[in-house]
Parts: sequence; C-alpha cells; structure tokens
Amino acid sequence: MRVHAALDPELVSGLVQHFTAQAIQANNTSSNLTHTAMLKPGDSPLLVEAARVLTPRLSEFGALLFGEQMPWSLKEMWVNVMDQGGYQAMHNHANSFISGIVYLTPIHPDSRTVLMKSPGGSEFSFKNDHKGIAVGPYNAERWVSPQPEPGDLVMFPSYLMHSVPHNVGGRRITMPFNAIPASLDSWGYRIAFSG
Repeated sequence: MRVHAALDPELVSGLVQHFTAQAIQANNTSSNLTHTAMLKPGDSPLLVEAARVLTPRLSEFGALLFGEQMPWSLKEMWVNVMDQGGYQAMHNHANSFISGIVYLTPIHPDSRTVLMKSPGGSEFSFKNDHKGIAVGPYNAERWVSPQPEPGDLVMFPSYLMHSVPHNVGGRRITMPFNAIPASLDSWGYRIAFSG
C-alpha cells in the first residue's frame, strides 16, 4: 500500500534534522549505511506525531491483510541513512505483521526499494506468464516500488523480502517501522500482542 504525502513536510524535516545525527550504528552489509537504535514512538515528540499519523494507515492496510479493521500499534521505528554507494541486502522483518518505509529525502530512481517473492516461493506452481500479460506487484517475481517523494509511505507484509540496490544518488534517508495488531482470532483461538 502506498500513501502519498503521509507525513507533512514540517514533520519530515524535523525527523531528518533530529535523527540523522543519531544514525551511528553500522550496518553489517554496507559500510555506507548506518541507522539509529530501535526506537519506540514515545522516545520523541516527533515519533509520537509520526505514529499518530501512521496508525490509521496501519488499520487500513491490516484490513487488506486480515479482512477486518482492528487496532494496530507501531512496535519499533528506526532511521536509516544511506550515503552514495550504500545498499541494503535482501531481508525481511521477523516478529511483526506490517512493515513500512517512510521516505524522508528524495531518492535516486535507481535506488528505490525492491520487493521480492521469497526464494522458496509460496505461489501456485502453474503461472500465467507470456508476453501479453500486465506485470504488477502480485504476479511479478520482483517489484520495484514507485518513485517516492519525501513524506511518502509504503507498507507491505513483514514476511516479504526486500532490498535497496546500490545508492547512486545523494544521501537517502528513510524511517522504516514494524507494526503488530492488538490480537488475532482464528475461530476462537485468540492471541494478543503487546507493542
């Protein structure tokens, strides 16, 4: 799910100014990528405001995933700072159901987030694949997110593999997050989550 201008320019600017200096933890795959510690919305008034704006969007996307509107909470957030030459290896996010990325700076078109089906695959074993089909996010082997603007939000199921190719542009700053629902119920088997 993509939401254009989910965060307003003033909030985006505040997040960049406040958290870029805190992104000092090295990434284990790219020396040109650093990030902040894992943050909770209550760690900063800026994150409280971001969570206030993002949480209704979680409920919308959660309804697409689980077929029901339910309460959601942001479990963790962090800020990634990727300089030219940096990249993010293919990975997914454990212990959550929705993951998202808020883009805080303009990014080069060649450094958009790439979403991929799991290498093991879980799709049907017979495909409809020929030159006449329209390739989209649900039938492609990999899908490149639309060109984002600062403040744009992209959400996806946390199990989905994703990566960022080598950054050939300027500094790329994003705020990824993970979210969980209050609970899930499968015909009376109910499990509650706490954020």
